[in-house]
Amino acid sequence: MSTLPEFQSEMRRAYLWGSTGIVTSGVVWLVAALVAYLRDPHQAVWTLFIGAGFIAPVSTLIDRALGASGKHSSGNPLGRLGMEGTIFMLMCLPAAYALSLHRMEWFFPAVLMVIGGRYLTFATLFGTRIYWVLGALLGLTAVLGFRLSLPPHATAFAGAAVEIVFGLVLFSRKRGEV
Repeated sequence: MSTLPEFQSEMRRAYLWGSTGIVTSGVVWLVAALVAYLRDPHQAVWTLFIGAGFIAPVSTLIDRALGASGKHSSGNPLGRLGMEGTIFMLMCLPAAYALSLHRMEWFFPAVLMVIGGRYLTFATLFGTRIYWVLGALLGLTAVLGFRLSLPPHATAFAGAAVEIVFGLVLFSRKRGEV
């Protein structure tokens, strides 16, 4: 491998176009939404943070169970882009947490904006502009959550729905192309 399209192709094959990670993330959002609705939004913040730590390992297990490798070659420079995006996302999460201390309703929209921005880099990572659509949808969901002053659980449910539906659609459309 020596060209960008070859590196992107490997990423698509290894991670099933990223679909399993998106669905796994959506499930984490769904659990956080349920905690916010049934228990306490502050507990949902920690549910999301802790659950997020399981997204990569769980999605890798799912990739492998579905016949993909769940890993890219060490020489693929796009792996660095994925890691850099993850580190940037982690650096932004304390700001979202700080917002929750001021107004709980702002936490989930802030995190949606951060992960939506991270998904924009997946257009380069996987070589498909469809990730711009996902990033935009999550950004729009965040803006609506802010503008409509939605309760925390409503914004979290909306984010979960966007990710789960998008991930399943991407999986069904792209798996046959891998």
